[in-house]
Amino acid sequence: MATSTTAINIGIDDANRGKIAEGLSRLLADTYTLYLKTHNFHWNVTGPMFQTLHLMFETQYNELALAVDLIAERIRALGYPAPGTYSEYARLSSIPETEGVPKAKEMIRLLVEGQEAVVRTARSIFPLVEEVNDEPTADLLTQRMQVHEKTAWMLRSLLEE
Repeated sequence: MATSTTAINIGIDDANRGKIAEGLSRLLADTYTLYLKTHNFHWNVTGPMFQTLHLMFETQYNELALAVDLIAERIRALGYPAPGTYSEYARLSSIPETEGVPKAKEMIRLLVEGQEAVVRTARSIFPLVEEVNDEPTADLLTQRMQVHEKTAWMLRSLLEE
């Protein structure tokens, strides 16, 4: 249910805005979970690729930190509250937490999986967004998919022998 006391009349009915906000909430949860995982790996990576991975992970978590704000603000613009607790993110996210401190190569593999999971979540929202002509959300989703697909490719390239 929308939280605004003033009616929202942007050409998308409340039911569809709610469904889009639900999808974006899952995207926000995935993005925040990936942010936390990437930041954790930045802090804890070791080994011969330390410098490269430490800097790469920092670039990635900084980008993710900006992305969560964009996604949350779109949810708010649609008239719904953005989830903002770890318990909500754990319930909504498709990305599992990683226990312990994996080796560098496993960190890379886990981040590829996380990047691809975000893409799948974003892509799953697209049919409804296109159906109701929600161009701002479509633009956001397109940009997020581009970033995550490129990042997954770059990470995968580090796993090549």
